[in-house]
Amino acid sequence: MSEQSAPSPSPAVELSSDPAGPLPQEIADALKRDSAGLVAAIVQQYDTNEVLMLGWMDDEALHRTMTTGRVTFYSRSRQEYWRKGDTSGHVQFVKSVALDCDGDALLIRVDQIGAACHTGTRTCFDGRDFTVVTGHRD
Repeated sequence: MSEQSAPSPSPAVELSSDPAGPLPQEIADALKRDSAGLVAAIVQQYDTNEVLMLGWMDDEALHRTMTTGRVTFYSRSRQEYWRKGDTSGHVQFVKSVALDCDGDALLIRVDQIGAACHTGTRTCFDGRDFTVVTGHRD
């Protein structure tokens, strides 16, 4: 994590209704992208707080997500955009989008229909727990 905080975009930023339109400059300036120009997007069920998955977004994917009501990611392996649920029917309806304090991660709160994981499980974390030593408060 960086020591310097990212600029916070105003919650009242005007968005173009064109899903292919540009991301508002204030939001674009607040994002800290990786070397491929992407930002991690954590997807969470809006009413249960269940963490569903992690995907990647560039400016266009984020703009589409913010203006269409459906989550769009950028596929690093296929080098193309994909809207969650278009082929599987497991749609993610956007409820809110937030940027973390460092500007390097997004939290997308959604209403998930069906499985969030491409393996067919509810979340990408189902059945994938490690054995760990748990900590306790003193």
